[in-house]
Amino acid sequence: MNNAVQFQDSFLLRLWAMLKKEFIHMRRDKVTVGLILWIPVIQLIIFGYAINTNPKHLPAALLLGDDSPYVRAFVTGMQNTDYFHIVSVSQSEEESQNLLRENKVLFVFSIPPNFTRDFLRGNKPSILVEADATDGVAIGPAMQALTQLSKTVFDPFLLGGAQKLRYQTPSFQVISHPLYNPENITSYSIIPGLLGVILTMSMITVTAQAITREIEKGTIESLLATPIKPQEVMLGKMIPYIVLGYGQAIIILILAKILFDVPMYGSLILLFVCAFPFVIANLAVGLFFSTLANNQLQAMQMTFFFFLPSILLSGFMFPFYGMPHWATFIGEGLPLTHMIRITRGILLKDNGIMQVWDDVWPMLLFACAMLVFAMKRYRQTLD
Repeated sequence: MNNAVQFQDSFLLRLWAMLKKEFIHMRRDKVTVGLILWIPVIQLIIFGYAINTNPKHLPAALLLGDDSPYVRAFVTGMQNTDYFHIVSVSQSEEESQNLLRENKVLFVFSIPPNFTRDFLRGNKPSILVEADATDGVAIGPAMQALTQLSKTVFDPFLLGGAQKLRYQTPSFQVISHPLYNPENITSYSIIPGLLGVILTMSMITVTAQAITREIEKGTIESLLATPIKPQEVMLGKMIPYIVLGYGQAIIILILAKILFDVPMYGSLILLFVCAFPFVIANLAVGLFFSTLANNQLQAMQMTFFFFLPSILLSGFMFPFYGMPHWATFIGEGLPLTHMIRITRGILLKDNGIMQVWDDVWPMLLFACAMLVFAMKRYRQTLD
């Protein structure tokens, strides 16, 4: 009996000692504990607020050939559905097409010159709606709301002799013209975006372990003993993975064409040129994490901390314009958001450098900032 009690006491003492040791380790490893506690908070906020499969207030442009009270009533009714937000009134077809190609609007409404005359004669005029179908999830509910609007929007005007027009439902035709992906083939939207997602995941992961691997293997002392400068260390660790990143991109594009027949209307050379600042930006993020982390485990946790918002707030999985303003503000600061727009724009829209430049310079700025941060942190590790 005494042996059993003695064994139980010694077991509890050993267990208490082990627990005490682990809690001390947790207290010292504040980075890991902080990441574990913050990741579910970020997931909850992003999934709860930012993800919306029924986006509203989508940017739209008007191409007005008629400006009668009926047309103004249609525009007001369209905005009252909360699905559309007029951000531009185009002066020409070319201008409206450029807005679509540059991702500044998702819809262009073209009102024909004789719309009011044909409507009052009972001829059911047509309104052409051109939509950017590279993200079919974003435009689907909005087009359904527009169809319902055509049945009732003019009822307050149809009084007296015009009341008979109420029974001609709908009072006008909505001709939808989905552009760039008219058949709404999912792979056409997903695969171009997947190029950026894969590069983000692989580039950040490999460089996030670059410095910590040297520390854990004990080779950092040999590296510090050489006359090599910090910027040379950074370049030496980045250049091989730049080549690897382009190799990944080539494989993805070949498989996209062979397996999914993804159209590639634009210049692949331009795509590879635009991908350079994107690759550099992600490698710099990985190096920055590597200088912050004490070990490879922490570095991997930090990559997840960055990768999760990137994939959820970039417009890859969920409509970008369906997110609240604070989420789109964060999304605009992420390289993946701009790379997805560039890839879809070049492959599906045949965009040129003028159309993609607005997404190239934010990646350049981000890459430069992260390289500076990583360099400063690396210099501190030399002390």
